[in-house]
Amino acid sequence: MYPISHKAPTDAATSGGACPYAAGAFDHARRWRADEAWELVQAVSDGSGGMPLGDAARLAWRESVRCIGRLHWRSLKVIDARSLDDADEVFEACVEHLRVATGDGRITPTQTVFAPWREGYPRVRIWNSQLIRYAGYRHRDGSVLGDPMNVAFTERVSSLGWSPSAAPGRFDLLPLVIEVDGRVIVRELPSEVVLEVELEHPEYSWFSQLGLRWHAVPAISDMLLVSLDDVFPCAPFNGWYMGTEIGARNLGDANRYNLLPEVAERLGLQRDSGLWKDRALLVLNEAVLHSFAREGVRMVDHHQASREFLAHCEREQSQGHEVQAEWSWIVPPISGSSTGVFHRLYPLQPRLPNLLPQVEAWKDHKGTAQTAPLSTPENKNKNAEQGRAGNA
Repeated sequence: MYPISHKAPTDAATSGGACPYAAGAFDHARRWRADEAWELVQAVSDGSGGMPLGDAARLAWRESVRCIGRLHWRSLKVIDARSLDDADEVFEACVEHLRVATGDGRITPTQTVFAPWREGYPRVRIWNSQLIRYAGYRHRDGSVLGDPMNVAFTERVSSLGWSPSAAPGRFDLLPLVIEVDGRVIVRELPSEVVLEVELEHPEYSWFSQLGLRWHAVPAISDMLLVSLDDVFPCAPFNGWYMGTEIGARNLGDANRYNLLPEVAERLGLQRDSGLWKDRALLVLNEAVLHSFAREGVRMVDHHQASREFLAHCEREQSQGHEVQAEWSWIVPPISGSSTGVFHRLYPLQPRLPNLLPQVEAWKDHKGTAQTAPLSTPENKNKNAEQGRAGNA
């Protein structure tokens, strides 16, 4: 068994009492490099340090200005994987993360933290933006099969030797690409740790014919965990989905799966008025919420999420802690003005600890990975290992 310890909460942070923070003028929206984040830590921290890992992770979620689900920050399960220095061990830890987080659909907020950005520690990165993503294939005519957001990354992974096990489809799982000290490996996730929900509508039988599905765990894997005394470039984190993230954005956005025209056609809607999109959006989101509930997979609708966020704000205010938030990310993408979060403003002065966007490893990579042949199709994990990166 690889050396991962599951640390129980021992911190003042989980009690709701006074917590140490470092405030400063920094851009929470830009993509940071680890060395830049380290300079930020040095600039805004008082040098007291010594914060336990569990405290730092939970407080970072508490301070994440773009997250509507922060009412539950105390419940975050933190897996300490800082001792791992091998890419294969990192992959196994990611598999374990998904196993723990999924829990047969219960979905546990989980963060696995790998080595800090320090001299003497391995440089660990996951190239994927989330542990579970769907491939995107661009055809010669410019059309895309799958998720258009992942076309460039799919092409990059394909250049490392990966290809789907069967004919390309709309929901092909991308493999994980993991880099440790320049060694890059490509590994497909075992199917048993990827819970997917097939989508149907409670009223429209034709909806299931669309062949739609989505994965249950939104595990972000390319953000920096920045504490008061450390920077962690690899710290996959998940909560659970709000329905509109899938129904309105992933499936509905024109630059993603763009399903509104197809749903509208099935509904027999006339597309000479902008309101056809509203009706199609509603049906998509009804299907997502219904299907996840049918399978017993934890999800929250945007109205409940909004109420929970306001409860979080009230609780924090009662403890003398004002919530920082980016309004455009907190307000749901549909029915915004019918939710309470729409009708108030929020201060936006990010503090550490926090989760910050990071420069993509697959774009920032200095070398060209040496491609090794994939293992045989009989191996269901279909491992593809690349050697150490060579000089460009």
